[in-house]
Amino acid sequence: MRYLSTRGLPDDPHPGFWDILLEGLAPDGGLYLPDSYPQVDATILQSWREILDDEGYPALAQAVLSLYIDDIDPADLTRICESAYSPEVFSSPQVVPVDELDGGLWLAHLSGGPTAAFKDIAMQLLGRLFEFELARRERGLTILGATSGDTGSAAEYAMRGRTGIRVFMLTPAGRMTPFQQAQMFSLDDPSIVNIAVDGVFDDCQDLVKEVSADLYFKHRHEIGAVNSINWARLVAQVVYYVASWLRVSRDGGPVSFAVPTGNFGDIMAGHVARMMGLPIDTLVLATNENNVLDEFFSTGVYRIRSAAETLATSSPSMDISKASNFERFVFDLVGRDSARVRELFGDRLANDGEFDLSGTPEFASIRQRFGFVSGSSSHADRLAAIADVDRRDGVLIDPHTADAVTVARRHVQPGVPMIVLETALPVKFSATIQEATGRLPERPERFIGLEDRPRHVIEMADDVAALKALIAGK
Repeated sequence: MRYLSTRGLPDDPHPGFWDILLEGLAPDGGLYLPDSYPQVDATILQSWREILDDEGYPALAQAVLSLYIDDIDPADLTRICESAYSPEVFSSPQVVPVDELDGGLWLAHLSGGPTAAFKDIAMQLLGRLFEFELARRERGLTILGATSGDTGSAAEYAMRGRTGIRVFMLTPAGRMTPFQQAQMFSLDDPSIVNIAVDGVFDDCQDLVKEVSADLYFKHRHEIGAVNSINWARLVAQVVYYVASWLRVSRDGGPVSFAVPTGNFGDIMAGHVARMMGLPIDTLVLATNENNVLDEFFSTGVYRIRSAAETLATSSPSMDISKASNFERFVFDLVGRDSARVRELFGDRLANDGEFDLSGTPEFASIRQRFGFVSGSSSHADRLAAIADVDRRDGVLIDPHTADAVTVARRHVQPGVPMIVLETALPVKFSATIQEATGRLPERPERFIGLEDRPRHVIEMADDVAALKALIAGK
């Protein structure tokens, strides 16, 4: 399997998986995707069903990932998957269990990892892939990432203690919940550096991209990425779409997925699964009040927001206006035309802050070709959904999952199961849960007293020079 950049030229070299694993963002500023999506048919899907039923999630992960990671001994990939998805790491032996809710909905539980968020599923694999390849190359890696909530803690818990890896994680100062901050800032490890940036998530993300664009600095300090711009993270998420489909669709029929998303990574994995041939009818994109993505799928206009326009909401992990992975989808949407992607993202978006595809034939066929619909949710909607699912199903959901439930219910079709992808355990957003239900969510024992632990964080201005100086000086 070879990979290409969304902004690359036809004669650019197409690297293999291990090169893009450590590279993160492509040198031309684009994002990596496979040359073509491997195709699966009913026979392969049936073999995957038997693997999941007989051997479990780690074996399914090995089977799916081997389509994309073909330059590794199968025994090594098996060992990596078994380690990442072991009972010592995830609370459920199923890793991604599913439950049926009222009204045609299903809930895929993605929060059983060490930081109680869906990001753990990809991060635990990514940490082991990094360590494996770094050992083969006898080199180190500096992880530079940005988080709006859960990515940072999932990355830090997955990378800490791994040979040759250090982490610099940017967070928007004051924009995460106290629980989310404490999960990261309580880690006392010299290889992990938390940085609170005076700005919003998009400012943090821009800093990461600016540093990565300086190829001399990037290579000198061996900088890589754990955000979902890293293809390995995204392809790891494809596995839980497959597992959820296998567990809900016992007859092999299509299902739909409702996905809360801000950076477009989670739902991009669903797009990849659908392009491979997984029977997905509809991909329901759910946003909060920061509805940049909903606006595009509704109107064809993609308009990023300024820091002042980006609202602080009760589903903070989606308080994003620049969706990094969206470029990958647009690349497919415009027929994998790199020149057009360079124009849209390198010129129009950079200069005008927006682009408009509303009058194009590609946008006109977006629902039919790619199965996307979208919607947004408000704080009142979140509270209502949390209370309703609690009352009807006896299940507490977090605010981001509540956004997905809200939008999913607008698109349920008779006879087509709608699987809602969970974001995190409710304990990470206790204030909103209490507002919705009148009670605090149960706190797992490992998180008791978390917010009272000493904090380890550096405050920094939105300044790429300061960030580079920090990285170079550590």
